[in-house]
Amino acid sequence: MSRMEQQKRRLYEMCAMAIVAGRADLDGASRVGFDIDLPVFSVGRAAELAAVHPQTLRQYDRSGLVVPQRTGGGARRYSLRDVDRLIQAQRMSQRDGINLTGIARILNLEEENRQLRRQLRAARADDRVSVFTADMDGRITEMRRCRRARHWRHRLQTQTRELAAGASYRPAEAHSKSVVLWRTNHR
Repeated sequence: MSRMEQQKRRLYEMCAMAIVAGRADLDGASRVGFDIDLPVFSVGRAAELAAVHPQTLRQYDRSGLVVPQRTGGGARRYSLRDVDRLIQAQRMSQRDGINLTGIARILNLEEENRQLRRQLRAARADDRVSVFTADMDGRITEMRRCRRARHWRHRLQTQTRELAAGASYRPAEAHSKSVVLWRTNHR
């Protein structure tokens, strides 16, 4: 393992410890540049960070409560998001007596709420116009408009004008807020 990888792993461990201690949360970790879905921690390290038995991690994995990513060899690797879910699941299970189905529902709703807060913060902080796209499953993604996209759209309009030179073509307003949508087939 390279020195950079060791330093990165150590930073992620420090972030996880701050989350466990309640001094940080996933939103803050994400804002300062941590990839909260990066699979960093082994079963043993995740269990140690969350103060749970490794067998509990396997039980949570089987029930779908906290499903870690897998390496090429099949080893489980946990992310900061997973560690946060482990901590919350343990608290709800032991302190509040909530069953695993209830915990799963609560955690999923909290994650959805966190994503909505993140989108709202981004919309409030950004005065530029954003474009939202939806895929076939209904997931909505924000696409920020940028100079490169405007340049590309301008080139497309210029090419369209050249193609329609003989026709009665009326160019769009200079400050048009148009969106180009396309569909690709991935097979």
